[in-house]
Amino acid sequence: MLYIHGIGHFHPENVIDNAFLESLDIGTSDEWILERVGIRTRRTTLSLDYVRETRNRDPRAALEASVYTNAQMAARAAQMALDRAGIKAGDVGMVLAGGSSAPWSLPAEACICAAEMGIDTQAIDMNSGCSSFSTILHFASALRPEAMPDFILVLNPEGNTRVMSYDDRNTCVLFGDAATATVVSNRVPSRVRVDYSTLSSSPRGWDQATVRAGGFFQQVGKAVQTFAIRKSVATYGELRAHARCPDKMYFIGHQANLLMLEAVCRLAPVPADAHVHNVADFGNCSSAGAPSVLSQNWDRFRDGDEIAMAVVGAGLTWSGLVIGFGQNA
Repeated sequence: MLYIHGIGHFHPENVIDNAFLESLDIGTSDEWILERVGIRTRRTTLSLDYVRETRNRDPRAALEASVYTNAQMAARAAQMALDRAGIKAGDVGMVLAGGSSAPWSLPAEACICAAEMGIDTQAIDMNSGCSSFSTILHFASALRPEAMPDFILVLNPEGNTRVMSYDDRNTCVLFGDAATATVVSNRVPSRVRVDYSTLSSSPRGWDQATVRAGGFFQQVGKAVQTFAIRKSVATYGELRAHARCPDKMYFIGHQANLLMLEAVCRLAPVPADAHVHNVADFGNCSSAGAPSVLSQNWDRFRDGDEIAMAVVGAGLTWSGLVIGFGQNA
């Protein structure tokens, strides 16, 4: 059993709206973007002047130009998570991190983030792209409690805009930056817990969504979206089968784009009032997307509520969680 004690999120202040993207003269417009992906705004660790002047043609230079590092974003999200959990950084006995945009090949991003927060403990990465949050929780839920510390900090920092080409309208309209942090334990109970988790992969599709070292994000857009819709619908069905009240579940999907999510909800089906999302305002924040929705709505959920979270990531990998609220969830 894995318990969730607190969750936090951070979005950088700089906003890339559709009018800004239109001003880059790359063949896009507010209407074009809304019709295709339904995203209005997204956040970036870069200054708008930097994006306008350079189009981010050198992802390596973007690291130096960033207002925040991944670790700095993670630290801000972690403080919210720790406060909600009612613990201090010194209570954390393990740090696990994963995502799509780690700026360093070595060391593990978990180590860099832990150092930023002054946490001196075991720290490792566990990556599966956009599905890293639920992948980490899936593995954490299977660990032997007697071998684990009381509290584990799960970090999902994403500086996606640093690996976007702002000459490529098909990708730069999608992605934003964010970080999430989650305090979990398989030793100390709380009112929120992971009741079920699932994880699958199709490695033959590894080349469908990639970031080569020092390069830009690239994906086979139509194929990846079709795959994401199909696996999200299937995962949602699996999660419903393990829910206490499947007809009353909330749904948090992979925040790839709003039209993709709406397609999942039509096919699953998911009632409109059960679909919780933030992609229209923050874009695709990769592994931080779905957990940031959970964090932004943390105080909304009441005892007895259940959430089905279904996400898809590079690899290709897909995973899901049933999250229950209440002591008897």
